[in-house]
Amino acid sequence: MAEGLWIVGPGRAGLALGLLLHRSGAVASLVYTGRGDRAPAHPLFAGDAPAARYLAWREAPPADVAGILLAVPDDSVAAVATRLAGLDLPDRIPVLHLSGSLGTEVLDPLAAAGHPVGGVHPLCAVADPVEGAERLRGATFGVEGEGAARALAERIVRAAEGTALDLPPGSKAVYHAAAVFASNYVVGLLSVAERLMERAGVPAERARPALADLAAGALENVRSGGPAAALTGPVARGDTETVGRHLARLSGDEGALYSLLAREALRLARVRGLDGDAVVRVAELIGEEEA
Repeated sequence: MAEGLWIVGPGRAGLALGLLLHRSGAVASLVYTGRGDRAPAHPLFAGDAPAARYLAWREAPPADVAGILLAVPDDSVAAVATRLAGLDLPDRIPVLHLSGSLGTEVLDPLAAAGHPVGGVHPLCAVADPVEGAERLRGATFGVEGEGAARALAERIVRAAEGTALDLPPGSKAVYHAAAVFASNYVVGLLSVAERLMERAGVPAERARPALADLAAGALENVRSGGPAAALTGPVARGDTETVGRHLARLSGDEGALYSLLAREALRLARVRGLDGDAVVRVAELIGEEEA
C-alpha cells in the first residue's frame, strides 16, 4: 500500500491488522483513533519513535492518510460512520469497515458525502492484538465494495499475503453465520465434548489436547476431501445401537444438540450412499421426520 491509513478503533482486530501492515512495510503511516485519551499498551505505540500515532476523538482527523478503516464493534459502525461523515475529511477518501455481518449500506452517510465505501473482513479468529498479527498473515478476507474502496481492500489483503473472497451485496449475514458455525460453534462443541469427557472420568487437562487433536484431524479431512468424505462415526455407518447408547446417557439439552447435529451427519451419510434402511432407522432414533 505504501500510504497512510487511519484506523478508527484500537481493539484486538484493528491493532493486529495494523501491526501486520506495519511489519509488512505496507503502510507509510498509521493513525489510530479511540475513545480513550491515551493509546493502549501495544508495540505500535511503544518506544521513542512509535510506529503509529494515537488520536482521541476530540482531536482533528489526520490529513495525511489515503484510507480509513473502521475497526469498531458491529453495533457502533453506523454511529461512527455518521460521525465521520460530519467531519472535514480528505476528498473522496475510501472508507472500509471490518465487520463480518454488516454490508456496505451501514456506511451510507459516508457514501452520501462522496466517499467510496466497502468492507474487508478477516475470516480468522483474532484473540490477541499482538499475536493476532501473524494469525492474520495468509488469512482469507471477505471483500466488498467498488472503485477506490475495493482497491484499498485488495491492497490490504495483498499486504497480509491473504486471499480475497468476493461477497455480493446482501450476503454478509449468511456469510458471517457460516463463519460462526466454523469457528465459535466449533469451540462450543469442544466445550461440550470436554464436559462429557470429565463425566466419563477423564480430567479436562488430559482430555483437552486429545479432543483438539481429534478435531484438527477431522478439519484436515474436510479440507482435503469435503464434509461428506470426511464424515466418520456411528451415523455414517448407520450404527443405531451406538447412537442409542449415546442418547441414553446424555442430558436433555445434550441429547437435543446431539440429535440436531446427527441430522446433518445423516444428510452427509445419505450423500455418501448409506443404505436406505439404515437411513430410516437412524432418522427414527434422532427424530428426523424426512428419512
